[in-house]
Amino acid sequence: MDDRRAVLQASVGRLRELVESLSPDDLRRQAYPVEWTVADVLGHLGSAAVISGLRLDASSGGDVDPQPVWDEWNAKDPDAKAADALIADQRLMERILAMTDEERGALALPLGPMTMDDAMFVGLRVNEHALHSWDVAVTFDPGATLAPDEAGAALEFVPMIVGFAGKPTGTTRDVRVHTTGPERDFVLRLSSDSVSLASAEGGTPDLELPADAFVRLVYGRLDPDHTPAFPHDPGVLDELRRVFTGV
Repeated sequence: MDDRRAVLQASVGRLRELVESLSPDDLRRQAYPVEWTVADVLGHLGSAAVISGLRLDASSGGDVDPQPVWDEWNAKDPDAKAADALIADQRLMERILAMTDEERGALALPLGPMTMDDAMFVGLRVNEHALHSWDVAVTFDPGATLAPDEAGAALEFVPMIVGFAGKPTGTTRDVRVHTTGPERDFVLRLSSDSVSLASAEGGTPDLELPADAFVRLVYGRLDPDHTPAFPHDPGVLDELRRVFTGV
């Protein structure tokens, strides 16, 4: 099993353990995204798992229409969303683990203007699973963080997420970022019409923070109430919160 699959499998197990401990009232609580309940977040993960499975079925034969799946899951009651999400999540995990080397090498799934290979397909599911699992976990534990393996794996695809999630604010500057756990260096380029992130080599960082916090920042989940203690310039972090308003 490769590292991404191992991380995803661990994340699936953690989410199951958490959800199975929740009461019906817990499922109806507001989750971190203010427009969603805990059950809604789980329903989103469940429907995404079903759609991902359909895409694997279609393989390189073209994309699938997600609307019927969304309609089906939106019609479920909160208890069914939670129960069915765990089933769909596990089924997708089993499907991913069962892929042969030949299937993995041939995978080519459309994603907007891009085509996902196996690494991107599994990696983006890790990011989605980890962040939405956090949306649930933080509802019951304000100090919740991404697991270290999730944060490390998520960093690999953060530059791509930055490209479509970052919103120009009119500021033009480079922000050097250093993460810990794992150690990584990036340069975040803010311009009048784009935001981009690239790996960097050393240098004095403008912002040094745990990898978990950086990933959550890019996904719009590092508000002041959910920011761990680390030395930083509040002005830099506040500026970046305006750049990354949520995915």
